[in-house]
Amino acid sequence: MSGMEIASYLMAVVYVISFLAMSAILAKEAGRSVWLFGRGREKQTLPALLFRLAFAGAVLWPLWLAAFGNPVTGDPLTAALDGPWFDVLGHLLVVIGACAALLSQRYMGASWRIGAAEGEVGAIVDSGPFALSRNPVFLGQGLLFIGLVIVLPSLVQAALTLALLLAIRLQVAIEERVLAASLGEPYLAYKARVRRWLGVAARPPRSPSVSAGSR
Repeated sequence: MSGMEIASYLMAVVYVISFLAMSAILAKEAGRSVWLFGRGREKQTLPALLFRLAFAGAVLWPLWLAAFGNPVTGDPLTAALDGPWFDVLGHLLVVIGACAALLSQRYMGASWRIGAAEGEVGAIVDSGPFALSRNPVFLGQGLLFIGLVIVLPSLVQAALTLALLLAIRLQVAIEERVLAASLGEPYLAYKARVRRWLGVAARPPRSPSVSAGSR
């Protein structure tokens, strides 16, 4: 592994450790568990499994590569994304994604949850990074894994990234239903104002008002 590849791998490991540590800190501050995958009416078994697979793979797969090499002979991704510029781009995405995800997680404070369950969703956080994205933690994680595919290209890493992106898509749909049912109109207004991934919705044009003495 090159220096850039090692740096990207270490950043991913630091992110996983920091994610777990911060979750424990936020749970202690809130005085309750933040793990909700096994609660509520929504079935979250599949996204929970995919999340665990993706993050465990992100930690273990590069170690396998370093120790035994790529078991896929003539891996097309390894050849297609080989080069220093790909390493730089991938590393930047890993760093940006990890930092964005961690900062957004910390910004949630007492509202931080892993999974979703009715009646346990916490208050809406709609400022800071959440004023630009309804899911900045997931957005950062997605960037991190896309960066890993670029800097450590292989079919296995691509499969891990697809697992994460599928988990995010499934979980976001679940959380949107739970939040709408639990928080009602305030969440629906926030949902209409801020986009799922990035950006704010365009405000509807105001109807022109005509005063009685304008004609």
